Amino acid sequence: MSDFLFYLFSALTLLGALAVVVNKNPVNGALCLLVSLLGLAGLFVQLDAALLAFVLLLVYAGAVVALFLFIVMLLDLRTGALPPYRPLGVAAAVIGGFLLLLGVWSLSHRVLLPDGPATLPAASLKDYATSLFTSYLLPVQVVGFLLLVAMLGVIVLSKKLAGPGTRGQNSGGNL
Repeated sequence: MSDFLFYLFSALTLLGALAVVVNKNPVNGALCLLVSLLGLAGLFVQLDAALLAFVLLLVYAGAVVALFLFIVMLLDLRTGALPPYRPLGVAAAVIGGFLLLLGVWSLSHRVLLPDGPATLPAASLKDYATSLFTSYLLPVQVVGFLLLVAMLGVIVLSKKLAGPGTRGQNSGGNL
């Protein structure tokens, strides 16, 4: 049964990730990202890492996907407004796919890992929190700052996309 669940969650993760890349509609892409994250959380649960699955769903699926949808709605992108594929973008996608296949091939032809199970020390939520706010405080703050900068950049871009003279005008009579 665990093999079936592994293949199910793996297929869900891979198909969701592929749909994110292929999909042109950003809202559908965000929902496919959510499906991919749900599959990844299922894989974490199978590895007995329920805390990681919970954090993945809470932080990424809850906050990052919601932030992405907020940014998409703030930019007000239309499906027809997206530019068509350019030859340089297609070439970059082909080169990226080739590098991905090369990486998978090189990983599959490496020396096999030892057969023994990996033993991790039993950690509680308090241990995770202590290491997060002591050893990894700077990376957490950097990621938070990058999210803030990204959101401010989207706000600035949306103001420029609106153009001058489009704010403050009402379409009807005087109020």
